[in-house]
Amino acid sequence: MSEMSVDLVAVERLLWSGQATFVSAQTTEGQIGIMPGHEPLLGQLVEGGIVSIVDTDGQRIVAAVHGGFFSVTATTVRVLAESAEFADEVDLEAAQRVLADSTASEEDQLAAQAQVRAVERTANA
Repeated sequence: MSEMSVDLVAVERLLWSGQATFVSAQTTEGQIGIMPGHEPLLGQLVEGGIVSIVDTDGQRIVAAVHGGFFSVTATTVRVLAESAEFADEVDLEAAQRVLADSTASEEDQLAAQAQVRAVERTANA
């Protein structure tokens, strides 16, 4: 099975680093899936998006990300986000309260949407 080296990094910490068989991300150009051997690419992540990684054991790692970019070569994917958190770290009730709060900033709303989608994607995996 082909694999690639993947790093998921936020400004405040390294979230995940390892070998993977697939990475998907929401970009300003749309959803993109990356497999080993992909053409080189530099993409911009959407504000309030999701990154999903399938490691070599078949485990899916899902994170809510907010802004940043990713870089792809035939053997590596580097995701550099302004902020990110794993789906299992999300306080779902807090995110839902932000979504229900009409006075919350657009940035907070986007981040909360990503958090809820990350949790939902993990639950549906």
